[in-house]
Amino acid sequence: MKKLWKGNEAIAEAAVAAGCRYFFGYPITPQNEIPEYLSWRLFEVGGAFIQAESELSAINMVYGAASAGARAMTSSSSPGISLKQEGISYIAAAELPCVIVNMMRSGPGLGGIQASQGDYFQATKGGGHGDYHCIVYAPSTVQEFVDIIYNAFDVADEYRNPVMIIGDGMLGQMMEPAEIPPMKDTSKMFEKYHKDEWATCGHSDGKPRIINSLRIEPDENEEFTLRLYKKYEEIAKKETKVEEYRMDDAEIVFVAYGSVARICKAAIVELREQGIKAGLIRPITLYPYPTATIEKAAKSDKVKKFVTVEMSMGQMVEDVRLAVNGKKPVEFYGRCGGNVMMPADLVKYIKEGK
Repeated sequence: MKKLWKGNEAIAEAAVAAGCRYFFGYPITPQNEIPEYLSWRLFEVGGAFIQAESELSAINMVYGAASAGARAMTSSSSPGISLKQEGISYIAAAELPCVIVNMMRSGPGLGGIQASQGDYFQATKGGGHGDYHCIVYAPSTVQEFVDIIYNAFDVADEYRNPVMIIGDGMLGQMMEPAEIPPMKDTSKMFEKYHKDEWATCGHSDGKPRIINSLRIEPDENEEFTLRLYKKYEEIAKKETKVEEYRMDDAEIVFVAYGSVARICKAAIVELREQGIKAGLIRPITLYPYPTATIEKAAKSDKVKKFVTVEMSMGQMVEDVRLAVNGKKPVEFYGRCGGNVMMPADLVKYIKEGK
């Protein structure tokens, strides 16, 4: 049954339903309702909540819990995620599963607490040091955030890789009807994902379990990194998700993710009422990116141009241009600093031909 949930609180409850039992974090707006909710909810289900002394401590606590095979999670907002980047790189290199939520705020620097999408580069291009990737989701509704986080722990376990879910202040603070799925039975998760083969939780078979990301020998490090990238190729084949909205006859194609995609949909309805055939490609996974979907649209004789819409100065637009590969014009429309575009702004932009 659906009930009215604040975004951040729905995310927290969905994580509990997914089997998360350990949360480590540090307060920062606009995601504070997530740790606040979990600070009491986890104890009800036999879990543990720790407010760490810093973001650096929090991500390394996640590293420790994940090393023991637990379903662990952290959440933060833009500058807090920046502080976690070294730990995220370590987690990826140690091939540990975990879930990280980033409710983006405006920047750079401390910026402001208003909604933004200025962390696209941070989320999709590594963020930390070295050759690695998180699996990155960008939901656009509270219900989709619930559904994604409910499955994110399974995806993290399946690939032994950190999963990052990015939203913004609007998604975190808005209230929408959402249904929380039933509590997962995690009693066989350890066996299902072969955690007994690597988790450092005590074994009687005499085989050591070592979690490590230090590989000094160049050949060893290269071999490991190449293996990581084979895993990323598998993830791209199986986990890429995208929504196409009114694309059958679209001449103008918006590309947007998260809450901005909702604004684009409203603009598309208005544009079509005025005889302008607009459509939307909405990446649900930002990594792996739905390049093939955009490539296909770029080859269509119907499509005249693409317009990438972001609450930033233009970050995802680079991936759109790479996918289009010069076949059609790619324009950018953005707002920044915590400002949000309205559907009427996009309608005006398209009608003026800018």
